[in-house]
Amino acid sequence: MALTNDAPDAAATPVAEPTAEAVREAVEAGHARLRALLPGLTDAVVREPSALPDWSRAHVLAHIEGIGLAMARQARYALRGALIEPYDGGWPARAAAIEEGSRRTAAALRTAVEDALAEASAAWAAVGPEDWSRPVGYRDGALRDALLAWWRELTIHTTDAGLGPGTDQWPRELCHHLLDHLAPRAPEGVRLVLAPTDDPAAERRYGPADGPVVTVRGPLTALAAWWAGRAPHAPLVGERAGVVGPLPELNPWP
Repeated sequence: MALTNDAPDAAATPVAEPTAEAVREAVEAGHARLRALLPGLTDAVVREPSALPDWSRAHVLAHIEGIGLAMARQARYALRGALIEPYDGGWPARAAAIEEGSRRTAAALRTAVEDALAEASAAWAAVGPEDWSRPVGYRDGALRDALLAWWRELTIHTTDAGLGPGTDQWPRELCHHLLDHLAPRAPEGVRLVLAPTDDPAAERRYGPADGPVVTVRGPLTALAAWWAGRAPHAPLVGERAGVVGPLPELNPWP
């Protein structure tokens, strides 16, 4: 039966998803990394461009603040047995808050991000082992899904801000998660193979089994960065029918 782009094939050797507790530990480590970088922010630094088109570092920091508070709110409400949308006012309000927040001084941004990280730490620390399956308003998912979203957003956008570790230092577990979570980015009509040269067990295959095979090879972190729409830190090689060519165009983020 032909496969769809909804999910990748199994990896060459099954890669276990990290437990929610392990993800929470990774998130706390991410909080600590970002907190350590905040004292170096100046007004000049936050106005510099980020890795995202048309966004300064201040925009990225304002977004980290907003998504951190939004996911923490998902946790707070889920523990009360209630559902709430991530952002009051939806996506238009989110965009307006990022734009307004980006105009703050470096000192104000530092305080806002520190406060958001403190709230995120407190909210996620309150979640017990039996709570991860509680429903949340975020994409009609569960608490574990909201935590995974915060893990992705925190790690990727800290890199986007150009303040700390680059994509080459993304955790292996996060890279595996991104290869699965972003499966809908696979182009239609081809059998796409992502082949990490340094982690064969993480190979992923997407699309119809009888489609023309397109293989992209490179280090795991570089593949994950490209898959997430970021510039890979190392060259990737694309092949179609054994001929090296351009990398395929990917679908938008799901």
